[in-house]
Amino acid sequence: MKITLLVTLLFGLFFVTLVSAQEKTMTPQQQRMTTCNQQATADALKGDARKTYMSDCLKNSASKPGEKSLTPQQQRMRECSSQATQQSLKGNDRSKFMSACLKKAA
Repeated sequence: MKITLLVTLLFGLFFVTLVSAQEKTMTPQQQRMTTCNQQATADALKGDARKTYMSDCLKNSASKPGEKSLTPQQQRMRECSSQATQQSLKGNDRSKFMSACLKKAA
């Protein structure tokens, strides 16, 4: 009984090793991680600069070192805010304009 169990466990371990040793395709997240890591290494980023870059890069794979990636919502906020500033809006008028601008953009 013990020998049968031992042989079964060894066969299972051997099978799992073979299956995991087969060529694996990388997920998009793994590919992005590899690309970002290579870019950070090529630019010799270290410490906090590397952490910040990796975080931004993984959120937006098109970003480059020193370039902060913005979400679509953040981009809309920036555009609406610049329009409100160009129109010299303040207080309640600015709030109403921002609300309308953001709803219109969505």
